[in-house]
Amino acid sequence: MKTKILKSIIIALLMTNASASLFSKDVNLLNVSYDPTRELYAEYNKLFASYWKSKTGDEVRVNQSHGGSGKQARSVIDGLEADIVTLALSYDIDIIASKGLISRDWLKSLPNNSTPYTSTIVFVVRKGNPKNIKDWDDLIRSKVGVITPNPKTSGGARWNYLAAWAFAQKKFNNDTNKVQDFIKTLYKNVPVLDSGARGSSNTFAQNGIGDVLIAWENESFLILEEFGKDKYEVVIPSLSILAEPPVAIVEKNAEKHGTLETAKAYLKSLYSDAAQEIIAKHGYRPRNQAILKKHEGKFPKLDLITVDGHFGGWHKAQKDHFADGASFDQLYVK
Repeated sequence: MKTKILKSIIIALLMTNASASLFSKDVNLLNVSYDPTRELYAEYNKLFASYWKSKTGDEVRVNQSHGGSGKQARSVIDGLEADIVTLALSYDIDIIASKGLISRDWLKSLPNNSTPYTSTIVFVVRKGNPKNIKDWDDLIRSKVGVITPNPKTSGGARWNYLAAWAFAQKKFNNDTNKVQDFIKTLYKNVPVLDSGARGSSNTFAQNGIGDVLIAWENESFLILEEFGKDKYEVVIPSLSILAEPPVAIVEKNAEKHGTLETAKAYLKSLYSDAAQEIIAKHGYRPRNQAILKKHEGKFPKLDLITVDGHFGGWHKAQKDHFADGASFDQLYVK
């Protein structure tokens, strides 16, 4: 009798497993992201794939595409079939949404305006800081080579530009002419404008060009880790900016691919404790305050302005500074 019961249980389990196998499927997601998130998402993708397989039985493969945030947004609009975008700033996702690929209210789809992590802007200099770079006004001195990407294509470059602008406004008591002269002089010191943040990091750290790199905070950690603390060091400016890189589902593509449920879970899971730990590990500031506090020794406290509070939001900032004929085009002299 016991043998029959045991056999029945085994058969039932085998049938359950066979059924699960029968209905499980392979899922491919494309995450179109900005330049320096490669390492973060490479690790997170493994975490999510394991979680999703245990939950659904599905095998998930997440493909990644990286580049300057503005350039990536344009690629999605032009036909790159992203299921997910994880870009450097909300304006770039809004542009995709304006084409009907993403819900107009995407910003409210997830906590913290769909930003599962934050970052800021710092300086990286060569060991010993031979040019004695301490703050933004040191970047306009003669014979100081400044490396920063092109704000026409790079999201990080736009954060860099606005942080420098805000510093100049504070320094010159909102004297517009002096602020513009400051920015113009700073960009005269830029020998090359790469299309994205990772390209600028390579220009500075690999190719040895320039004296100071204006960088995402997470990118500064990576440079020290990859090239050595004996070769580079980080300088924290007196004023910087709260960078909030958002995420969104490209619903039109995800519905077409049959990946909508998986894509939603992929982004929602970025807020899980395990994902927030990975975020901190890779030098981004987690939104989970308990996990942020756990890693507070890694992230220095800075005086941070916000785009909404200081520049009237990203749409106004884009119009005033980065649209064709706006301040960057007026002040950047090739």
